[in-house]
Amino acid sequence: MALQSSEPFLHLSNVNVARGENVVLHDVNLSVNAGEHIAILGPNGCGKSTLIKTITCECYPIVQSETEVRIFGRSRWDLTELKKRLGVVSTELPGKQTLTTSGRDAVLTGFFSSSTLWPNLTVTDAMRARAEEVLTLIDAELLRDKLVGHMSAGQQRRIMIGRALVASSQMLLLDEPSNALDIAAQQELRNLLRRLAQQGTGILLITHQVSDIIPEIDRILMMKDGRIIADGPKLELLTARSLSDLFRTEVHLTEKDGFQHAW
Repeated sequence: MALQSSEPFLHLSNVNVARGENVVLHDVNLSVNAGEHIAILGPNGCGKSTLIKTITCECYPIVQSETEVRIFGRSRWDLTELKKRLGVVSTELPGKQTLTTSGRDAVLTGFFSSSTLWPNLTVTDAMRARAEEVLTLIDAELLRDKLVGHMSAGQQRRIMIGRALVASSQMLLLDEPSNALDIAAQQELRNLLRRLAQQGTGILLITHQVSDIIPEIDRILMMKDGRIIADGPKLELLTARSLSDLFRTEVHLTEKDGFQHAW
């Protein structure tokens, strides 16, 4: 397993977030180092995606004197600059403009946070070389010239991970990455995430699927009703009892090859 960096990636203190008139995150306190491998687990509607949007500065905390948000040690960011250090893979599949873009060019859009390579964007030789490097890293060389719209859902997710990694591979945030993927594509995704984790990329994985939690993830956060209710080692928290309490239903677990499977 890759060694974790002592550099702080994230520090949240006394964070409350409202969406519309409803407060959806309550008193969130969280510290994450760069290079950590963490899964955020919880039922639908518990606030997991809002937490990711808070980390990426798409949602802002309610202003309170005791509230603190620091990302890579800084409290203020130009969002374009932040996106170059923080790769985000959302649950949605690519939009209309990206669908008509080749795999390599879709990866290159990660340098610009754009949906396609618009004519006003300047792609350097160094960027092209990095895109080729990332295509190799994610085992997607055969997708280089294929239009994203002609790819399977699993291939599209692989390219979106490449897009997130191309400008930086410090931290990768994934929101329900196995959504819309068949069993084979889910297995390919998990193998890819394992390889990235082993090579030193930090992973913050949001999921409600226990089988998405790769063996390299060793820290679990559990969320319920907009609150972090548990934060600790995977071996302590990923149990049938704790999952039954979290999801409010009886859960059974089996383990195979370092993966837990729930039913």
